[in-house]
Amino acid sequence: MTQYRGRFAPSPSGNLHFGSLVAALGSYLDAKANIGQWLLRMEDIDPPREVIGASDSILRTLESFGLHWDGEVVYQSQRHEFYQDHLEKLIKDGFCYGCDCTRKMIMSGGGLYQGTCQHKAKDGLTTPHSLRFVNNDGVSAFDDRLLGRIEVGEDFANEDFILKRKDGLYAYQLVVVLDDMEQGITDVVRGSDLLEVTTRQLTLLNHLNVAPINYLHLPLAITDNGLKLSKQNHAKALDLTTRRQLLVQALQFLGQVTLVGYQDLSIDQLLNSAVKQWDITKIPKTAQVIIND
Repeated sequence: MTQYRGRFAPSPSGNLHFGSLVAALGSYLDAKANIGQWLLRMEDIDPPREVIGASDSILRTLESFGLHWDGEVVYQSQRHEFYQDHLEKLIKDGFCYGCDCTRKMIMSGGGLYQGTCQHKAKDGLTTPHSLRFVNNDGVSAFDDRLLGRIEVGEDFANEDFILKRKDGLYAYQLVVVLDDMEQGITDVVRGSDLLEVTTRQLTLLNHLNVAPINYLHLPLAITDNGLKLSKQNHAKALDLTTRRQLLVQALQFLGQVTLVGYQDLSIDQLLNSAVKQWDITKIPKTAQVIIND
C-alpha cells in the first residue's frame, strides 16, 4: 500500500492569511491522520508577483502554528533545468508547440483557445511566444474526496493549455504536475479555487503515465462582500499573538470538533487532538464560506 504523501505549496506573494491557514491546516491534518508525510513546496516560479522576504515569513509562520513539514523545502525557482528537460521531451515527441495568440484574440473567440497555432511553422510565429500542450485526450471529470463527482465542459477539458508563457516563465500547470510526480505526491488537499484546473493536471499526469492523485478541495474563506481572502485582495496577515484562537477558528471553519477548554492547551496539544479527530465528512461541502474578516 502506497504511503500517503501530501503537500502544501504556497506562493511567496505575501504573508499567510486566514485562508492560507485553512488550506495549510487541512492538508496537514489529512496527512497526519493518514499516517503520512506532509511536504512543503515554495511556488516561487513567478518573480513579478513575489514579495521580498515572503518565503521566510511563510516558513516562520507555519512553524509558529506547529505545522512542521517533513524533509527539505522544495523551491521551484531552483528547478528550472528539471522543468526545461521535460518540456523539451514534450516538444521532441510532438506534444508541445508555439503559439503567439494574444489574450484579446482568444477572448474574441469565446474565451477558450481554438487550436489556431497548432499547425503553424515555427518560423511563422512572432517572438516571444508561448508553448502549448497538444491535448489529445483531456480529462473532463474526476472524483473529489469531499465534493464527489466534478465535471467540466468538454471544450475546457480539451483545450491546448499553456506550459510555458510568452514571458519565458514556466506555467503553473506544468510545474505543479512535474513536482507532484517527482515528489511522489499521492494526495492533494487545497482550496476549491483550483477545482476546475485539476482536470488539466490529471490530463498531464495521464500523459506522463503517472498514477492519478487523490484530490480534496476545501471551501474558500470569503468576506461578506464576496471577496476571496487572498494576498491580491489584501487579506490581513495572521496575527501570531492569537495563534491558539486562529487555529480553533480554522478548525471550526473546517467543521471539526474543538475541545472545551482549548485555552489551556498548547499549540501542539491542539494539533494532536485535531489529528486524532480529523473527519472530512464534517467539512462543509460548499465552494465558499463567509467569515468576518
